[in-house]
Amino acid sequence: MSVVVVATLWPVPERRAEVLDILREAIPEVHAEDGCELYALNENDDRLVYVEQWSSAAALQTHSRGEALAKVNPKLDGLLARSTDVQVLRPVPAGDPVKGVVRA
Repeated sequence: MSVVVVATLWPVPERRAEVLDILREAIPEVHAEDGCELYALNENDDRLVYVEQWSSAAALQTHSRGEALAKVNPKLDGLLARSTDVQVLRPVPAGDPVKGVVRA
């Protein structure tokens, strides 16, 4: 069963554009990783939110130790207002089988 992740980042307001550029640069590399089913960056007024879906816990673990994040994390040093919040979730299918589960 797929693993869903919601990762939230809070950029320092005046550095938001820089943070977005850094994250956008890494996305194609993450999309090419084995097991990446969804890696979508979203935003609201004060935060950036990734909604991710991985084919397995092993694929997520490989991603978390992968080259893309290893390159991104040092670039974000000093650009975030607080620590990134990463929530690893298990889908709970309910209702319509298409609308009730995150799908790539």
